[in-house]
Amino acid sequence: MPAELIKIYPQNPDERRIRQVVDCLRDGGLVIYPTDTVYGLGCDIYNSRAVEKIARIKGVKPQKNDFSFICYDLSHIADFAKVGNAAFKVMKKVLPGPYTFILEATSSVPKLLNTNKKTVGIRVPDNPIPRLVVKGLGNPIVTTSIKDDDEIIEYSTDPELIFEKFQHQVDMVIDGGYGGNIASTIVKADSEYFEIIREGLGDTSVFL
Repeated sequence: MPAELIKIYPQNPDERRIRQVVDCLRDGGLVIYPTDTVYGLGCDIYNSRAVEKIARIKGVKPQKNDFSFICYDLSHIADFAKVGNAAFKVMKKVLPGPYTFILEATSSVPKLLNTNKKTVGIRVPDNPIPRLVVKGLGNPIVTTSIKDDDEIIEYSTDPELIFEKFQHQVDMVIDGGYGGNIASTIVKADSEYFEIIREGLGDTSVFL
């Protein structure tokens, strides 16, 4: 059955629609949603079958995945990652925002997502839609970027075109308006040091 395309306005998210997305994720569904950077593909982090489906779509083995996940806020992050004082101060300044922080994982991270690296990527995007979904679900969702086959345009930005492409692979696509085409800045945050792994939309001067 093709996916459902639902419209949610970031400026005024409809609670009923957010609940619809939450119910889909609780049932093991895959959802494509907007963030503050590019559109993401996700599922409930505790649903291993859904995580495996996303790995198949991305063409990677579940155990070798490089997926991050979305938390609602900074206090939520502490449940899944160890955050040092220096990292906390900076994260407090820049989140919600277009950053993915690579942090040491805690035992709360599901084994499929906590690969041999013992680290986890965490996002708190500056877009209310995925954050309200996470809040309603009660735990984080997987996030991995929707890539385009086009060699020039790396990320799809039009939700209707995304729906056309993925409607038979996912359960729901949220139309939250046009997305960006620059991914998040990835920062590895050790106890006192920051390492820029990928420069994306976020300002990197805060880590120097």
